[in-house]
Amino acid sequence: MRRDGCTDARQVGGRGDNGADVKATAPYGRRWVIQCKHRKAGWSGKPVGAPDLHVLNGTGRQVHHGDVLVMLTNGRITANAAAFATSQRLHLVDRHLLAEWAGGSRPLWDLLRALPPAGRRLTG
Repeated sequence: MRRDGCTDARQVGGRGDNGADVKATAPYGRRWVIQCKHRKAGWSGKPVGAPDLHVLNGTGRQVHHGDVLVMLTNGRITANAAAFATSQRLHLVDRHLLAEWAGGSRPLWDLLRALPPAGRRLTG
């Protein structure tokens, strides 16, 4: 996130992180909350499921004051989790999208689909 221009990006994850591992403000003002799920076996390991997203959804806006909530994994995401994410305006980054982002060609907000126009805050 720092590479992409978020000067205040910081790692906040760990025990008791309330569903956030990284918080950052994008250059256009939106507050990002990212929950990371590492899978030892990567794509072939246990996928991220809806219960992981429930935590992010329950705390991302209310506790962490996020405008854009992201679940990021080096693995894959279940179909049920993807459907839940769509219904709750959560964004998903799986192993393939993570690799593209890590390649450095574009910032994460350009890679994610369904983001509102720049400058529009999502929270009230």
